[in-house]
This record gives sequence, C-alpha cells and structure tokens, in this order.
Amino acid sequence: MKKILITGAAGFVASYFIEYLKQKDLKYNILGLDIIDKFSIDYENFQYKKINLRDKDLIKEVIENYSPDYIIHLAAISSVSKSWQYPVESFVNNTNIFLNIIESIRELGLTTRILSIGSSEEYGNYPSDKMPLKEDYELKPCNPYSIARVSQEMLSRLYADAYHLNIIMTRSFNHIGPRQKDTFVIPSFIKQLIKIKHSELEEMQVGNIEIVRDFLDVRDVVDAYYKILTEGKIGETYNVCSGIGKSLKDIIQEASQYLGITPKIIINKDLIRPTDNMIIIGDNSKLKKELQWKPEHTLENTLKDMIEYQEQIYERKN
Repeated sequence: MKKILITGAAGFVASYFIEYLKQKDLKYNILGLDIIDKFSIDYENFQYKKINLRDKDLIKEVIENYSPDYIIHLAAISSVSKSWQYPVESFVNNTNIFLNIIESIRELGLTTRILSIGSSEEYGNYPSDKMPLKEDYELKPCNPYSIARVSQEMLSRLYADAYHLNIIMTRSFNHIGPRQKDTFVIPSFIKQLIKIKHSELEEMQVGNIEIVRDFLDVRDVVDAYYKILTEGKIGETYNVCSGIGKSLKDIIQEASQYLGITPKIIINKDLIRPTDNMIIIGDNSKLKKELQWKPEHTLENTLKDMIEYQEQIYERKN
C-alpha cells in the first residue's frame, strides 16, 4: 500500500482530502503532520504525529523513517490579512518549511512526488481585460503572503530542474466550504448574517466588497489535488479554480436572500488591506484538458451548504 505524508493534516483542506480518499475507496497509508497535540480522522490507515516543521533535522528524520510515495504540503499561514500583520512569520511558514521538506527529500535521494500548493495571489494585480489568469502570465506578487508563495514556487522549479525532484505545483484560487474557519471572508460574512437573522447583530462589518474573486468548493479542490498529485506533469503548475468571478457584494446578496434578510452593511476601514487585487479570475483549461478534471459544485450550492453548517453550529450554541 502506497504512503502519503500530509502536512497541515488538521486543517480545513486536509480533512476534505482524506474524506475524498475514503469516499473514492482509495486506500493509502497516511501520516498526518501538524502542530496540535492530538488529531484523529475516520480513515483506516491514518496515523498522526505532532511536529514543528521548522525543525529541519526532525522533519528529515520523519521523512526518512516513513519514506512516503507522496507528500501533499498543506501546512501554511494562508491568510493575506495575517501576512500584513506578521510578514516574517508568514514567510517562514510558507517558504522555509517547504524548503526543509524538499531539502530532506534531496538529501535522502527519494523519488517522492511532492504537491507544492501555491496561490492565485502570486499573479498580483492584473486588469479585468487580462482575465482569466493563465499559468504563463508573469507573476507580480503584491502582499507578504503572495511573495512567500512565489518564493516557494521558485524553489519548487529549482529543485525540479536542478535536482530532478518530482515536484508538481498549483496556484490555488479561493476555496470555500463547510467547516472553513470564520477568519476567512465568506464564513465571516455568513456568521454575521446568521446573527443578524436572529437579531444578535444590527449590521455587518465588511472591508472592500467590490473586489471580485474566483471561488471553488473545497470538495472540488481536493479532487483536483489528488489528480495533480498522482497524474500531474513534473515541474508543471496548474491553476485550481472555477473560472468564474464573483464580487463579495454579490456573495453577501446571495447569502442574504437564502436567509431571507436584508442586512445593513457598514464598511470598516480597518478591514481594508493596504493593497488588494481588485479582480482575480483563473483559467482552469490546463487542468481540465490534461487531467480531465471538472468542478462538480456550483457556488450557489456551496453557499447553501456553508449556511446550513453555520446555522447548525448556531443552534447548538443557543
């Protein structure tokens, strides 16, 4: 049975990735790594290890002992807003940790296939007439998080080309779904809207809601990740996206209609970032053509699932 090592195993995407393997009856031995003390998930051949991925010697020891066939690197500080607050921590966690992993693989001489997760933020600020963003576009990162992700991708290319490591890369666009933390924008909107519905809030606080983003259901994301991890071309980068742009304002309107409310919206200047890409829409034709992937969830259905999940949490607490 082949072995997969997953960093950030206790996170949002990793849990869906493991559930995907179970639903598809794909049998692997899985070693999950994260920084929390304990973690478990309903998968027959799953084991967990708490680890500080900044410790190069320790991660090398784990990789040497486990000798994985695949690594999916999900451990990251994936918040742009947090990267403005903590740029050093963002860079270390999104670049140095990855370097620890691939350098360990190089030193050990393993043929492990590694999925390096990047971000649509790497593209920077392109005008609307340049949409959708294609993999061959020049990268113009404009926040600390995106700079760290570009650095990770450059390391990926270097190690694939110079050391012949089996690295495949993504530029992943905004992904959403039930169980996503409300530190991210769409779950935070839904949480506020539910409180407004139950008269706990009079108004919702937002930043710039005119920006347009490409949102993809996390269940479609992990389907793409599995296909890229197992079938993607070494040294190649794949956009993981829906190909459809939606403004945050429209998202609020759709969620409000589903909840049957008309919220009062207040623009909070503290929630507006120093710089922000106004429009980000991806081209997923490469992923579709080369790996026969296609999204199965509409944005409307994803929002419904997220709202129903948040409402269940609200009811349990109240």
